[in-house]
Amino acid sequence: MDWSPMVPELLVSNFSRSLDFYTKQVGFSVMFQRKEPSFAYLDLNGAQLMIEEDHDGSWQVGAMNSPRGRGINLQIDVPDLKVVESRLKSSATPMFRALHESWYETSEGPVGQLELLVQDPDGYLIRLVSDIV
Repeated sequence: MDWSPMVPELLVSNFSRSLDFYTKQVGFSVMFQRKEPSFAYLDLNGAQLMIEEDHDGSWQVGAMNSPRGRGINLQIDVPDLKVVESRLKSSATPMFRALHESWYETSEGPVGQLELLVQDPDGYLIRLVSDIV
């Protein structure tokens, strides 16, 4: 496995609930996991993420108020966004922003992607995308 040079680590309030969200709904695989403290290193086609349950020794620089991660969204490229959308809807996960098409201007011209935004169980904003080709 290739390790990404930048991997966000999210502190979560309920490890099992967050692990279910990222694996069963979004589609990540567990690369490795440990029990104390509860931690998992996740991968989805090279998009990597770590989750760790809150504990006394965690690196908290302030109060962990909900929603967590204010001011940031994590863009994750998924192979089939409509499949992920279906799993999210089946689990009654509320959408922050429903599936839509977005176009962005780049130095090489416009690029399009399908996007949907959802908050994970702790309120981290996740932007799931698939390229429009």
